[in-house]
Amino acid sequence: MSLLPGRAWRRAALLLPAAVTAAHIGPAATWLPGVRQTLFPGLAGTGGRQHVALTFDDGPDPAATPLFLDALDRLEVRATFFVLGENAVRHPALLRETVRRGHELAVHGWTHDRPWRPAPGRDAEEVARTVRALHDLCGHRPHWYRPPYGILTSGRWLAARRAGLRTVLWSAWGRDWTPDATPASVRARVAADLRGGGTVLLHDSDRYAAPGCWRSALGALPALVTGCRESGLTVGPLREHGHPRASAPSGGRDPAPAG
Repeated sequence: MSLLPGRAWRRAALLLPAAVTAAHIGPAATWLPGVRQTLFPGLAGTGGRQHVALTFDDGPDPAATPLFLDALDRLEVRATFFVLGENAVRHPALLRETVRRGHELAVHGWTHDRPWRPAPGRDAEEVARTVRALHDLCGHRPHWYRPPYGILTSGRWLAARRAGLRTVLWSAWGRDWTPDATPASVRARVAADLRGGGTVLLHDSDRYAAPGCWRSALGALPALVTGCRESGLTVGPLREHGHPRASAPSGGRDPAPAG
């Protein structure tokens, strides 16, 4: 009888790390489209049925982002750019130019890392650090968060909540980060999943993907926007998507969004 408590403690010691890991990585199941769109439509970025939210990840990138800004000007479209804090502070003028042209900034994290190990303290600091950087550089507080690789963990979700951000993934993507992507393949991939109220994920940088792959997304933009308009859909940033924003953290100011 006296051995049972010891065995129970040993069993608990073995199970605890597994439980912690499961709690940490469990939300990553929302990366699966079926799970996300069926059970968590808000996380999939579902908004007003006549609108499509156009979003870009991984910038700002001095080689590619200006070309996207020019293309969006020609198309008379505004978008939401999920930026990395480390890129924002490296290229502040480009960040401000993005805002000056009427686009919306959002948080993609400080770095583009994979969150396999629990690090809630680091997650909270890096998300908050990015929020501060965007506010300091552009004078506007972001409202949205998308984790790198779209891998949402409990720590990252809590970090976004504490920073007053709403987490948004996507409902359609172009797989534009792959080495074999082309404008036609990106357009076809987006069209296969996109419906009114959807959120499109593209990338305005190749820093974390195949070299030059951003050209496939850039080349797909005119046909993508034209296709939406021919279907009676407007294209714009998340702030126009009819998607509820998170509230600012307690005691924090929440100025009007950029643009």
